[in-house]
Amino acid sequence: MTQDVQFSAEANPFAAAEQVCATLGTLTDALFDEHTSRHPAASLSAPRTAEHPAAEALFGLPLAPNGPVHTALDRLGTVLTAGTARPGTGARAADRVTAALQHRYGGGAVRGAIADRGTTSAALFQLPVTGEFADAKLRPPFAPALAALAAGQQSRQPVELPTGAGAEVRLVIPPGFHPLTSPGGPAGASARTVPALPETVDGADPTGGADRATVAAAAELTGHLAEVAEELFSATGPEPRRDFAVISATLTDLIRDAGVRYAGVCALELDGRTSDAALVISLARHPLPITALATELATVRRHAEVWTVLLPAGPAAVLVEGRTVPVPGPLAADGQRRWVVTSAVQAFVPLPDGGTVLCAQLSTARPEDWELYTEAFAELLKSIQFGWDGEPVAAPAVAPTVAPAVVEEPEAVAEEQPVHLRGTPVRVPPADFDPFAPVSAEATAATGGPKEAEAGTADGERPKGTPVMIPPPDFNPFALTGLPSLPADGPAARSAGGGAAADPFGTTVAAEEKSDPFGTTLASQGPAVPPPPSAPPLIPAQTPPVADTPAVDTPLAGEEEPAPSKGTPVMIPPPDFNPFALAGLPSLPAEEPKAEPEADAEPEHRPFG
Repeated sequence: MTQDVQFSAEANPFAAAEQVCATLGTLTDALFDEHTSRHPAASLSAPRTAEHPAAEALFGLPLAPNGPVHTALDRLGTVLTAGTARPGTGARAADRVTAALQHRYGGGAVRGAIADRGTTSAALFQLPVTGEFADAKLRPPFAPALAALAAGQQSRQPVELPTGAGAEVRLVIPPGFHPLTSPGGPAGASARTVPALPETVDGADPTGGADRATVAAAAELTGHLAEVAEELFSATGPEPRRDFAVISATLTDLIRDAGVRYAGVCALELDGRTSDAALVISLARHPLPITALATELATVRRHAEVWTVLLPAGPAAVLVEGRTVPVPGPLAADGQRRWVVTSAVQAFVPLPDGGTVLCAQLSTARPEDWELYTEAFAELLKSIQFGWDGEPVAAPAVAPTVAPAVVEEPEAVAEEQPVHLRGTPVRVPPADFDPFAPVSAEATAATGGPKEAEAGTADGERPKGTPVMIPPPDFNPFALTGLPSLPADGPAARSAGGGAAADPFGTTVAAEEKSDPFGTTLASQGPAVPPPPSAPPLIPAQTPPVADTPAVDTPLAGEEEPAPSKGTPVMIPPPDFNPFALAGLPSLPAEEPKAEPEADAEPEHRPFG
């Protein structure tokens, strides 16, 4: 699988764990031979979790509640617990464990390494390795044991954990696998007894400046890897045991950095032939729902087959694909680099905290034993149980130097912005404000006069409203300045003397009626009656053109000069103005009425008078 192109570590949080699984497959293919001690194939599928009294209550077992530990139980397998509360201190232990194993086996050159280098690291063996996508024709089938997981079944609720315990998972690993991870996990992941430090003659620090918990975890892993090597290579000499133990120790930091909670290898014997496999259990942060995760896997890994299944612990995505894994030359028996095609199954099970995913994967280079391993893998998935304290996983932390700047900077800028940039001020009048009421002398004296009111308010600031020129109560916008008023018996006299209120638009409003600003008469009872037509006097023909009349803003006689307004002057024509009349021509005599058109004849259309 090409991790750096189609499913890189940046886009795939499970890429590091997949790299560990590919590396373990390389070790089994390069270091296991016909002299390796193997379990019978029946030991892999003999135990069934449902038959064990503690199978349904894994959280009742006395395991460490504060980190990934595993312990072997008779007739059940290895019970693994992995949580999110305490992943460990992250201290490096590979060099310490490797040096301790070298000293344990009396030194010497490990396969593929140079004896006089002084240190042994994974890079000397060209580890770790990264698998690649194999051809679609080499993809293993979706085994019946895996397809049976897609059938509907009831899911169990997570076990309630105390606050602060985070999310925890427990499962059962078949007894045929040999763990390469320490039973107590990495340094700081679980409470372990720190052994007494040996006394030194020169008074030097026996820990080498490391934390005592790191020293204890390294000592525990050293003894554990030595036991696994003794069990796998009991029929051989010390060199194969040393090679396997030391090379496995060089992967300690890689396994911890990948979030792997369990890494193991399997060596079986079936029908007189050998078979081996690798198993990796890890935790990774991935907030996508299981359906979105399955869609992403099916889209990116076009050579794989992805199913969505339902486990007793909840929904999961199961992937089956073929991988091509390299075997480095330093590890190969003949010193030549080669490639091995493996069959891999990978399951993704979301934890109840909503942001963590359990990833379990198994790979083998024996396609003829595919169904045997998938049956054991399906039983492993059925044994998964979750515990949760009820607190969702926290969002990714943001650097403390960035968060305050993002929050405080807009507030500081907002205080320094001018008023006109923060919004448009609005002057709200009081509830009893009448815009057409005359300004009394008392109000003018209280405010200091119009000029003083415009100069500023009590606090020295200029009012932010727009000044409005309020006309007097008897203002007539249609009256012509400089012309004599109409006779007393005219329409104006009738409108002023009949007890009616003055209307600024020149209409007659009865005293019992309401004034309408649009020139209509609103009667309290009955239909509206229009005012009688008025007959304004005719203007003689010698009247100068309308354009020569004075402007409407010319003050009348005996009237103070009003303040200059900010509007645009408008020339208002007289009431009898005819826009189609020719200027300078005498008007038609009033005693010559127009001829009545005949009944059958159409009226003559004269658009220009």
